Amino acid sequence: MVEIDPQQLAERYMAQWNAPEAAERRAAIEGLWAEDGTHILHPPAAIREAAAALGFDHPTLEAQGHDAIETRVGRSYERFVEKQGFAFRARPGATRLNDVVRIGWDTVSTATGDVVGGGSDLLVLDDDGLIKVDYMFPGA
Repeated sequence: MVEIDPQQLAERYMAQWNAPEAAERRAAIEGLWAEDGTHILHPPAAIREAAAALGFDHPTLEAQGHDAIETRVGRSYERFVEKQGFAFRARPGATRLNDVVRIGWDTVSTATGDVVGGGSDLLVLDDDGLIKVDYMFPGA
């Protein structure tokens, strides 16, 4: 496996969510993700509760491949960054163990600088140092 600085990876990973231009987001995704990479979101409690009411015991949301991940990142940008005035930033202290990188992140109000949320991710890397699987835990 290639040498990866976990904090630098965390910074690049978070930058994709803040990129204002679609072409910039796509380039970031292609530089970070394996072609068949999978983003797996452990959804917030309200979504889990709604899914449970419909009979889904273990709801997870998945996007696989560059196109699906681009859609996911783009919609997140539109909803949280563009419309609600938030930005995402990596917390210090990203760590790596073999092919897994653990990162923490904050959601920050661009108007006040206040932290209004956040979460953590476990990134599983392939031999080229690209994200093969991303397990995202908002609120963690």
